[in-house]
Amino acid sequence: MANTLVQFRADETERSLAIQILKKLGMDLPTYLRMSMSRLVSEKGIPFSMKLDPQSENKGTQALKRASRIAEEYGISEMSLKEINEEIAAARAQGA
Repeated sequence: MANTLVQFRADETERSLAIQILKKLGMDLPTYLRMSMSRLVSEKGIPFSMKLDPQSENKGTQALKRASRIAEEYGISEMSLKEINEEIAAARAQGA
């Protein structure tokens, strides 16, 4: 498998804070980025959470987790983006 260089710009403060968190979790930034990309591809989504303090979740994260639980409850957690968009379009067409 050939390797390729991936570069992107990040806020210096966020990068430094990320490095500090990763150090506490026992890994470095390049390892985390490779791991994240591999899991994203293999799971076809963001499949994991690593937090130092689960109580510090913001409202957006809480809402996404709640939405994930609801999707699992209704058996729709495995829907593709295309299927989701089709459902939205159908619902809008009925409401029009």
